[in-house]
This record gives sequence, structure tokens and C-alpha cells, in this order.
Amino acid sequence: MPVMLATILLAAPAPDAPSGQSGGADSWAGQAIPESIRAMLDAAIASGNDGDINTIVKYARSADPASGDAVLRIAEAWRSERDKQRRAEIMEAGFLHLWRGRVEVGGFLTTGNSDTAGVSATADLSREGLQWRHKLRGQIDYQESLGTTTREHYLFSYEPNYKVNDRAYIYGQLQYEGDRFLGFYDRASASTGAGYSAIRSRAITLDLEIGPAFRYTNFTDGQRTSQMATRGSMDMNWKLTPGLSVRQTASAYVQRMNSTVSSKTALNARLLGPLSAQLSYNVQYESTPPSGSVSTDTTTRASLVYAF
Repeated sequence: MPVMLATILLAAPAPDAPSGQSGGADSWAGQAIPESIRAMLDAAIASGNDGDINTIVKYARSADPASGDAVLRIAEAWRSERDKQRRAEIMEAGFLHLWRGRVEVGGFLTTGNSDTAGVSATADLSREGLQWRHKLRGQIDYQESLGTTTREHYLFSYEPNYKVNDRAYIYGQLQYEGDRFLGFYDRASASTGAGYSAIRSRAITLDLEIGPAFRYTNFTDGQRTSQMATRGSMDMNWKLTPGLSVRQTASAYVQRMNSTVSSKTALNARLLGPLSAQLSYNVQYESTPPSGSVSTDTTTRASLVYAF
């Protein structure tokens, strides 16, 4: 597409004078813009696609610097107005509005030689404010075989972020999880610390967090612990193509007894509109699980994702 766009722009008639042309050019701020360029710019602005607008501005300035500067100013004015409208929308909205998120659902059922059923569901919600960001997460994994529960994992978390600037923020996190097959009935944690958006591009985003934490764990062997820990996390999203992306998340709680490391790698392929298919691989490691439980638990999931 860039080569085709460049050809069209280079072939567009350049204005002889900065004003008053009829038939073949539109004018803005005293500089004429060829009709072909203006039509493409208007279409890109109508779609709200920043990438298309940037491409048109780039090649318009190369083909004709005079009208290219006018195209750039139109694009900047549109972005400024869009940001003003966005800020006004956020300021007027209540806390229950402007939430976005995604829901993942997967499951299976077998009958005959073996009777097995399982379900996996995850919900991620986020709300972007001018100064605050709020994130909610819930996850349930359940599996039963021949009437016996073979997997039962629950996780719920809430994380508010206070934005220091465009990249740095202060986070807080409350989390509860339970997984008796990993060796604990209940585990609750609270953490606060610093976060930083290390990479923010159209293709890749990377967020890093680190801070102190406090964890309470009720183990399946009857032991209960309350300890300070250090928490770190990362969240990377890489758009390979417009319809294909890879997301890698990981977190670690390091403490004197039973440190925890968890990781999720997910490949997401868009199907239709807000629906996509996802294949993910989860790993959770407990450094000192109770007797009868192993240190590492892995889960491979295929699920349907609905984004809103």
C-alpha cells in the first residue's frame, strides 16, 4: 500500500499558487491541497485510523512539501480536537462507564470410556481515566473426571494505577486465589509499587512493575503463613499482523518461604468483529509446596475471546 500511495501522491497535480485554485485542489490555511490527497486524508480521518493518517502525511510531504505541510496541520488539528473530546467524555462519565475488557471462555466434555468435563473462564476489565487507571481480573478453572474434581483454581484481583506521567505510574494491587491442587486453600496478597510503560509503539507495548507485597497463605497441610515479599510483573503485547497478536504476562512473588512465579503466553487470532480464537500456555511454580503437591503446574487452553 505505501508504494501505491506514494505513486498516487506523486502523480497528483501540485498547485501553482497557494490560493484560489478551482477544479483540482482544495485549500486550507492558504495552501492548496490536491483533491486526490484531500480525499484520502478525509477518508482516513473518518475511519479514525492514526496509522493511515501518518502514512498519508508522510507521503504527501514527500510529494509536495507545500501542500504536505497543510496536510500535516489538518492531521494535528484533528488529533487535538479528538483529544479534547476524549478528555471531556472522561470528565463527564461516571465510574461505572467507559469500562473496556475481554472475556475468554473454553471448555470440554467427554463421555463413553471416560466421563470428563472442564471449563475455563477469564474476564479482564479496565477503565482509563485522566489520572487513574483501574484493572479488574477474574479467573476460574474447573475440571472433573469420573465424578472426582481434578482441577479447581480461582483468582480475583483489583489493581488501581495513578499516572505520574505518560509512562510512569504508581500501582496498588489486591489479589485472592485458591488452588488446593497447588497446595493452598486460600492466598491473599496486597502490594504497591512503581510501574513503567517501557515500550509503547503501534506494534509492541511493554509494562513493568515492581514493589513490596504482603501475602497470607492457608496451606492444605494446615500451615498458615503471613510474610513480606517482593513482587514483580511484566505485560507485553506484540501485534504480528492486524489480526494476529502474541501476549506474554508474568509475575513473581519472592519471599523467604514458598516463592511463586507464574507465566502466560497467548496467541490470539481475530475471527470476526469482536470475536477471536486464543491458544494459551500457563505455568505456575511454587518453590516449597506442601507434601503431596508438585512445584510446577501447567495448563494449555484453547478458548473463544469476546472483546468489548
